[in-house]
Amino acid sequence: MLSTLRPVSSSTAACLRSFRAYRHASTPIRVRFMTTTQYQFILTSRPADGVGQITLNRPKALNALSTPLFTELNAALKEFDEDESVRALVLTGSDRAFAAGADIKEMKDKQFSDVFKGKFLESWSLLSTIRKPIIAAVSGYALGGGCELALMCDIILASPTAVFGQPEINIGVIPGGGGTQRLAHAIGKSRTMELTLTGRNWTAKEAEQWGMVSRVVAEGEGEVVKEAVQVASVIASKSAIAVQAGKEAVNAAYEHTLNEGLRYERRLFHSLFATHDQKEGMSAFAEKRKPTWTHS
Repeated sequence: MLSTLRPVSSSTAACLRSFRAYRHASTPIRVRFMTTTQYQFILTSRPADGVGQITLNRPKALNALSTPLFTELNAALKEFDEDESVRALVLTGSDRAFAAGADIKEMKDKQFSDVFKGKFLESWSLLSTIRKPIIAAVSGYALGGGCELALMCDIILASPTAVFGQPEINIGVIPGGGGTQRLAHAIGKSRTMELTLTGRNWTAKEAEQWGMVSRVVAEGEGEVVKEAVQVASVIASKSAIAVQAGKEAVNAAYEHTLNEGLRYERRLFHSLFATHDQKEGMSAFAEKRKPTWTHS
């Protein structure tokens, strides 16, 4: 949350309702920048076919996460989520900072009644409701809210320069954007407790060893974004409906017991047999050809 730098249900019906028909756009979109909406604190682009990219853009503040920035981020995510030509997303910052924390200047004078009645930080969790996979490309500082933002994404790729941390304890509070909860799921209670109570930062190498990030990419400016776009492109080349089902199934593991999760996974698997893409995919495999997805 802060930094010194800055249902699912297990019923078959719920599974079936979770799918929507997708039609592949007849003309791939290859424009570099989106023009539908103008933003002040973020940049949006289409770096590859089927891939949407959001870049945090507050360089002087090391991409500190303010309410106006999150308002724009949520709006851009919603726009991409509703765009059937976009099937995977990349979220990144700058080489120096993914996001160096929440904007302390915005919150330092707030009172309990302000944050409680105003549901302060609650809008941050909207990112976790996006149905398309989100890949965080992290370079430089990802502290406090920046670390929490990365943890909300589905896949994290890190540059060797990435530095993670939950230093809120140093300014008299604790993480409030999901840090204590998502980090404990990712790296376990003991490590999360140590990092939360000491406020120490950790490296990209440590994050990889602990299983917090998918992997650390090669060195070089922009390499982590390039790799994230490549991964997103691979995902975007699959059946969109199967991808969303896969994301939903993995996320269910965080909220269900093992037996409930296995049951939910099977129901999602069964539900895919009602799609055109299941028939096309299996037919293409049997006929030794590439499938042509209709995302339906």
